[in-house]
Amino acid sequence: MTNHQWEEILSVINGENLSSKTIGFIIDSPWLPGWSGISTLNYYTSDEYWLSSNNLAISTFPEIIFLPGFWSEYGMCTEPSAFGARSVWYRENLPHAEKVIHISDDIMKLPQPNVELDGLLPFMINRLKNLEKRIVESGHSIKFAVTRGPLNIATFLMGTSEFMMLLTLEPDKAHLLLEKITRFICEWIYYQKVSFPTIEGILLLDDIVGFVGEDECREFVVPYLKRAFESIPTKVRFFHNDAFGLVCAPFLKEMGVNLFNFSFDHPINRIRELAGPDVALIGNLPPRDILAAGTPQEVYDATIKMIHEVTDKRAVIWSCGGGIPQNVPTTNLKAFISAVKAVQL
Repeated sequence: MTNHQWEEILSVINGENLSSKTIGFIIDSPWLPGWSGISTLNYYTSDEYWLSSNNLAISTFPEIIFLPGFWSEYGMCTEPSAFGARSVWYRENLPHAEKVIHISDDIMKLPQPNVELDGLLPFMINRLKNLEKRIVESGHSIKFAVTRGPLNIATFLMGTSEFMMLLTLEPDKAHLLLEKITRFICEWIYYQKVSFPTIEGILLLDDIVGFVGEDECREFVVPYLKRAFESIPTKVRFFHNDAFGLVCAPFLKEMGVNLFNFSFDHPINRIRELAGPDVALIGNLPPRDILAAGTPQEVYDATIKMIHEVTDKRAVIWSCGGGIPQNVPTTNLKAFISAVKAVQL
């Protein structure tokens, strides 16, 4: 991310533009390898392939701010690996992490990870260390610490259905698990900041927040995410939940969030109403059915319609409702850019 792009994000968050034409997309391993013509496994295992894929996206779409920018990650295996989860890898598909919690009593035995030594975390940091000079020489810097959220990690460690049952049947053990994971997240964010002092933002991704009700959100989400977002001083506190987002939207300010990416199922105006004026929004074109599967004309038309429907356009970054999925073609992203440029705000 360039300094200009960073300042543009801050300007949107602060509501300084009466009508924002800022475009931003979350990109990572579901989209970048296939789009840039390499295997998913090569993307994960080769620093050169990883760097060239990110640079190609930046040079092809200079109008887009890619978030978080040069994301060093290993898919959904990243954080669970630090807890000892076995990672299963595929050449063309995303990896997955095996469960480490089989019964609720296993939570007591779950180790507290060392974020400097455990799992894939040292590989993530070392990749960025090895390539930081070249990233900086290209005019960019590392601006975000990135982590999955506590509920998201919990479901990787024990399964989604099992964790949802734990919240209902054994809430004390659920709190114990979330406490261990949140301590890990805070230490992981802090270590990223120590490793790269240019970091001034946090991106936290947790779709499982969309699976709980209001009472559960207040008890099992708000206090833990608030701690995570307070783990380092930041200017951008970016939360991604592209599952059901109406439950968490009223709590975003309390959790410290000032930038929210949410599901295409929720109109931007509705999220604005629930989140209030102090949270900038990034969204929310349908990522799979329109951005990936639509024709360029359909993407263009849907983007124009999306923008026109938004009442308050000041604190909005135009995007899709989630990260860029697999198989989004260059022509469709170009159509999105053209639509944002063409619309009269």
